[in-house]
Amino acid sequence: MHKSVILIGAVAALGACGQSSDNAAATNSATNTAAAEAAKPAYCFFKDKETKDWAAKAGADGNVVVTGKAYREDARYKAALGPATVSGANAEIAPTITTNDTGFAAPGDWWTVNATIPNSQAVTTVTVKCGDKTLATLTIPRTK
Repeated sequence: MHKSVILIGAVAALGACGQSSDNAAATNSATNTAAAEAAKPAYCFFKDKETKDWAAKAGADGNVVVTGKAYREDARYKAALGPATVSGANAEIAPTITTNDTGFAAPGDWWTVNATIPNSQAVTTVTVKCGDKTLATLTIPRTK
């Protein structure tokens, strides 16, 4: 009985040897297809009435500074702005949450969020998005 179990295991192991190159090609094809698709929007942690007061302006160095407020009732978390993406004269940024490392809750549970978008001297429009929703479209006046 013991010899037949070893024999069956050996046959199964050898039978799978020729399939690895076919599986690798299929995996690479699926990976390349997924990479070509558009990026999936980030999850939105906020309801419609839980963000407000969005504004954007050019900082002293010409980079765009985005500010706003986001509500987070659970004091274990604080609101923040995620990394921005810049494409030509347009930028996109989204609010998110992170672990509250301050030891305190925000006044009224409304967190003031702000971020400077690096390399954004040419940006004239910032879109604040939460998932698929556009929360604000902000215009940055530039002097020419």
